[in-house]
Parts: sequence; C-alpha cells; structure tokens
Amino acid sequence: MPTVELRFSAQPEHVRTARLVAAAVARRAGVDEAVLDEVRLAVGEACSRAVGLHRSHDIAAPVTVVLTEEEKAFSIEVGDGLPARGSDASPPGTPGGGGRGEPDTDADSEDEMGLAVISGLVDDVEVRTGADGGVIRMTWPTASAVVLP
Repeated sequence: MPTVELRFSAQPEHVRTARLVAAAVARRAGVDEAVLDEVRLAVGEACSRAVGLHRSHDIAAPVTVVLTEEEKAFSIEVGDGLPARGSDASPPGTPGGGGRGEPDTDADSEDEMGLAVISGLVDDVEVRTGADGGVIRMTWPTASAVVLP
C-alpha cells in the first residue's frame, strides 16, 4: 500500500501544489484519465477548505494530505487541525463538518459549500472529526478494480 504524505502551511498558494501532486499520484495509481480532473478539483476544494479553517481559527499546525494506493482503490485524506466542538457535534459525513455544528459565520457557510462541491465531485467521500481535527477522505476506483465482461 504505497502512501505519499504532504504537509504544508495554511497558505493558499500551496493548494496548487497539492492538486498537482494528487493528480500525478492518482495517475500512477491507475485512476482513470477521465476522472483526473475531478481528483484535482476535489483535492483543491478540500485543501482550500482546510486552509480557510486554519486561517480563520488561527491554527498553526500544517494541513495534511495523505494519498494512498490500495489494491483496487486510490484514496486521499485531507486533514485540518480544527478539533470537533463538544456538545453541538453532528455525525460524521453530515453537513456541519462532522462535529463542527451549524454554520454561524460566512466562513462556516463557505465550509458547507466546499463540502457540497466535494460531494458532487466524489462518489465515495467521508467527513469525520475528532480531537485532533477533521479529515475528508475521498476514494476512487483504480484500473485494477474495473472488471471487464
């Protein structure tokens, strides 16, 4: 299970680099060429969302991107350092960031929009949060997962 891990400071200019690396690793992993634009867009949106959360909440920790080639799938996890809120947590994978509560600012509304865009681009997406921050996990099938008739 080859893995590539990126860590970058929460600066918007680093998002482009994450997109390029994600597309290159996805191509090498066997993700269909027709899907690579969706991979780039989804990673860009997830990284932009994480950068925005870091900047709006003054989080010094780096944004993390973990790209994993599995037997029949390729997954990307984009992690932010925003811990889940205590009592207003929503279940993982639901609007609200999986534990970040209802939108109450423009930044939270942008966060919700980012999650909606990602959900529209990726069929298999999971959003979860914990004490160490949130993670968006996106998964695509690889060529080895395609069964020909």
